[in-house]
Amino acid sequence: MMDFPAGLSALSDRYDVVLCDVWGVIHNGVASFPEACHALTKWGQSKGPVVLISNSPRPSADVVAQLDGLGVPRSAWSGFVTSGDATQSLLRARAPGKVWKIGPARDEVLYEGMALESASCEDADFISCTGLYEDETEVPEDYRDRLKVAADRGLLFICANPDRVVQRGDKLIFCAGALADLYESLGGRVVMAGKPYGAIYDLALAEAARLLDRPVDRDRVLCVGDGVITDVKGAHDQKLACLFIAKGIHGEKAIGPDGNLEPDAVHALLDAEQVGATHAIGDLVW
Repeated sequence: MMDFPAGLSALSDRYDVVLCDVWGVIHNGVASFPEACHALTKWGQSKGPVVLISNSPRPSADVVAQLDGLGVPRSAWSGFVTSGDATQSLLRARAPGKVWKIGPARDEVLYEGMALESASCEDADFISCTGLYEDETEVPEDYRDRLKVAADRGLLFICANPDRVVQRGDKLIFCAGALADLYESLGGRVVMAGKPYGAIYDLALAEAARLLDRPVDRDRVLCVGDGVITDVKGAHDQKLACLFIAKGIHGEKAIGPDGNLEPDAVHALLDAEQVGATHAIGDLVW
């Protein structure tokens, strides 16, 4: 039965580790959320490790500078794993080879040190997608013709970010997951390593065990996130507890006109995707 705590502190006696989503929970791509950062800082000081678990397609070491620039304090987290970290193992298994890279130039760091040659949809051995080339202006349909060529050739599509959309300031931006959906609809094969898939949770739990210096009790792990089909489904599939942040990407469906969380709407939102959360709250606060 899902409950609705007033803040993260109300759950501090039930869990030792927090696996926390990043975009939509502690920042919106433009600025950090001070109350959420404070809540995670308090958890780290009083309870145990906070491992950030992000569907960023870049390796975690490369994303730290972005968090710093958005004002996320280092005190808010003690470990960090990304979809990019999990994806790199899939890429290494296919090197050397020719890859059609779909995504902005800022994501090139994902391929550093790998014997992978850039190629077109007509010549590549497989596809690696981190997002749209120009995510401020393009939409998935802009890629249909090229993806159809690749699907007809039977190319595997490695999706480095399973998110379909993300909120950047007050705009919704298409992500790699939206292109993966289109590719599958064209008959193509897709593999993903980020949330809600198991590889990224394996990395996150291993990092938590390292920080704890002991094995992790999965019954005392709390996942925190705002994406129903990524964060909530991932926790649900992994049989981990989840605190759903209802004012995130799905806010318009879960929050009433008065700005408050509507429990019935939250239940309906989760039921529609056949997943459940252990707890739900509007914003992450202490």
